[in-house]
Amino acid sequence: MERLEERIRKIQVVIFDVDGVLTDGSIIYDDEGRELKVFNVKDGHGIKLLKRCGIECAIMTSRRSRVVDRRAEELGIEMVIQGAKDKLAAYREFLDATGYSDEEIAYLGDDLVDIPVMRRVGLAISVCDAVEEAREVAHYVTENRGGRGAAREVAELIIKTKGLWDKVMERYRR
Repeated sequence: MERLEERIRKIQVVIFDVDGVLTDGSIIYDDEGRELKVFNVKDGHGIKLLKRCGIECAIMTSRRSRVVDRRAEELGIEMVIQGAKDKLAAYREFLDATGYSDEEIAYLGDDLVDIPVMRRVGLAISVCDAVEEAREVAHYVTENRGGRGAAREVAELIIKTKGLWDKVMERYRR
């Protein structure tokens, strides 16, 4: 637990996968062929809390979807990487563009494609319903499922471990 807390204290950015992490992994198409996704409001609020505490948030997904752009805009996430078939290459480009180091990055994933990035970052997190191989490389496995509170759980874990929870709660104690 002590080592986990050390890792968390260094985090400056949280990168979220989408399908299976910010959603439950379902993809819905309507009769017109438009893609629909269901996002959890509490997960979104957790992302906003991270941002209010000065922790940047980013999205990295191997798929492309206008729905993801819309959700990112709602949450104020400016760093959105879509169509990242090789997530490790996309991650390296992200580091080059931002100047962050591996130890400053937390990554939340759920599937095989996420593992190369999870092996590099300072804090690798998988959702509890991730594939076994992703759970095995994670430093932390959520209690909540993807799209069902996992992102909020991670947000609160990071904020509380960094000693910023009282700052968050000030807004709600008025």
